[in-house]
Amino acid sequence: MTAPAVTRSAGTAVLRYLPGLLLLLAVGVIGTYAQTGLRTVGKATGTALPDIEYVLWAIVLGLVIRNTVGVPGVFRPGVATYEFWLRIGIVLLGARFLLGDLAKLGAFSLVLILIDMAVATTVILLVGKAFGLGGKLSTLLAVGTSICGVSAIIAGKGAIDADDEDSGYAIAAILALGAVALFSFPAIGHALQLTDTQFGLWAGLAVDNTAETTATGAAYSQQAQQVAVAVKNTRNALIGVVVLGYALYWANRGGVAVAAGVRARAGFVWRTFPKFVLGFIAVSALATVGVLHKPDVTSLGNLSKWAFLLCFAGVGLNFDLRELARSGIRPLVVAALGLVVVAACSLGLVLLTSGWIS
Repeated sequence: MTAPAVTRSAGTAVLRYLPGLLLLLAVGVIGTYAQTGLRTVGKATGTALPDIEYVLWAIVLGLVIRNTVGVPGVFRPGVATYEFWLRIGIVLLGARFLLGDLAKLGAFSLVLILIDMAVATTVILLVGKAFGLGGKLSTLLAVGTSICGVSAIIAGKGAIDADDEDSGYAIAAILALGAVALFSFPAIGHALQLTDTQFGLWAGLAVDNTAETTATGAAYSQQAQQVAVAVKNTRNALIGVVVLGYALYWANRGGVAVAAGVRARAGFVWRTFPKFVLGFIAVSALATVGVLHKPDVTSLGNLSKWAFLLCFAGVGLNFDLRELARSGIRPLVVAALGLVVVAACSLGLVLLTSGWIS
């Protein structure tokens, strides 16, 4: 391919994504103005108006647009990049952590994560059986609840050979509950007067999808967001091992030899591993050894905020309530019961143990 042809191809790709990216930016910026505008009105009138974070404004605005006028096709390629901006924001956020602090937080949260995983898996599988859900649908709900939401469900679908209908139901349920957590967790946290660290731990342990975890932490405070992302990255890092375990279980149930299952599925440990976690750790390492100085950390922190701004706008613009309605009530009820139990369990663990890392 000649140089002019390459240039034209790159230009076409940029134009394809540009409308959606501008829409993400517009929704995110309007969300920030909504937050500051409400603060200004409250101060001017002496009224104690709620300080609603831009995160919630952006998501609600995107949700309204998606489920009223819809997102025209010209915007969809750019809007669909919101998970890319999430990963970029998380990687850049690594500059806020030194490796020693990250290792301490990761080691501490790992114990709580393993307890939560055991609770979530047990509850989802038992309740799923009681509600008559298929074993593979219950498995997808369990892996989505205990690890990292949609990514884990997609990886699990391939690992256990689940059908598209089951994965669709599981994804719809997890996304719906992520939205519920996003709006309810900050209110509960403020009511219980949780510290930023406590809330960040709770959000990182209990909220399923990475985008919703990040947004939930941001809706509470910047520090809570940083802690939530660090804890969630520890959960995310376990995806390959958990998916492999489920794959071997279902392979054995299907009459496939365990050794053959290992050979066939072992690649999932790497293929499903979220690579942005490694980027997060790499940037943290650069900050730890002094390659990144204070002005650099500040600049990367500001860039991460812009990336998250695009991500949060995309969360709302990609959430279709009609898809949720089509998924039926039973998967949603099972996942909801799992979320309630996991949220209560993880909150109790945080309140009992968070003083150990302060």
